[in-house]
This record gives sequence, C-alpha cells and structure tokens, in this order.
Amino acid sequence: MIINDAIDEIVDNIKDVSSEIDDERIMEMLDMLISANNVFIIGLGRSGLVARAFAMRLMHLGINVYVVGETITPAINPDDCLLAISGSGETSFIISTAKISRQRNAKIIAVTSYDDSTLGDLSDLIIHVKGRTKIDSEKDYIKRQINGKHQPLAPLGTLFEVSTLIFLEGVIAELMNKMGKTEDDLKARHTVLE
Repeated sequence: MIINDAIDEIVDNIKDVSSEIDDERIMEMLDMLISANNVFIIGLGRSGLVARAFAMRLMHLGINVYVVGETITPAINPDDCLLAISGSGETSFIISTAKISRQRNAKIIAVTSYDDSTLGDLSDLIIHVKGRTKIDSEKDYIKRQINGKHQPLAPLGTLFEVSTLIFLEGVIAELMNKMGKTEDDLKARHTVLE
C-alpha cells in the first residue's frame, strides 16, 4: 500500500515549509493581522476550506475577520487587510478580489507557492508555502525521471493545501504568544450554539 509513502511525502513537505520560514516576514504578517481594523480571508476550493479554518482561529483570538463571499462581509477599507490563499497565485476570482483590495488601499498578504505570480505582484507581503499545485507538471516522462522528479503521491494541490493549513496553525500559535492569549481566551470565544 502507498498510504505510508503518501503520508511521508506530505509530512516531508510540511517539514520543508517549516525549515524555510522567514522570521521577518512572519513578524510583518503578524503585525499586519493585528493592526488591521478588519481581516478579510479568501481562498477557493480546498484552499477555501483552509481559509475558513484560519478565519475561525482569528475570530477566537478576537480579531475582526470576514471570509470573502459570505453575506455579512462588509466593504474593505484602507485600514483593512486581505489574506489571499492561492497555490498558483493565478486564481481569477482571487486576483480580482486582490485588485479591488489594492484599489481601496487595503494591505494584501499572499500565501502562495508562486511568489512570481499575479497575486504576488499585487501583494504587500508574500508568504511562500512550498507545495505542488495543480499547475505543476513535467510532461516529459524521461526528463522527469532523469531529474529525479517522480509523480507525487499527493494529488493536485494537496501538498500546498495541507502545508498551508499546518503553517497557518503555527501562525495562530505565534499570534497567541504575541497577543498574550491563552487557550482559555480562545475557548471563551468558541461557539456555544452547537
């Protein structure tokens, strides 16, 4: 069975992401999230699920946060921040949202595998998360084998999405520390309507 190899591939990618963390960029990201009047989070597909999970934790920390596309999402303004998750950095709806945010002078944080992308170009801060995204592929089998690039066991954007989820959970731990919050503080804001 390949399940263990697939899990190892995912865990190895997460370890690579962890080892490549740029402390200065993380501190800048934390400052942008804390200082924003409102934080807007966007991601589509599975990245959208990661975005929602991160938004929930920001809410638990007491940060005013909205998921783009929800009916209660207000207008974005200059003192706000958009955090956009896109492995490729080329997802059209995310690009159009980033362009609107840029026109309205909001800060933009890109979480992407492709720093040199349209989303990266629109952003104030790029957080690079290594991962094969759905646009990666080497079509020449022989060239791929010679270069040691074998077909990943984790399909499409799995490496990016799972690594981003874990990375953003680490960001929450950093925010808790920086904001002096405890797990009890988060529990106090956890939903009771369930």
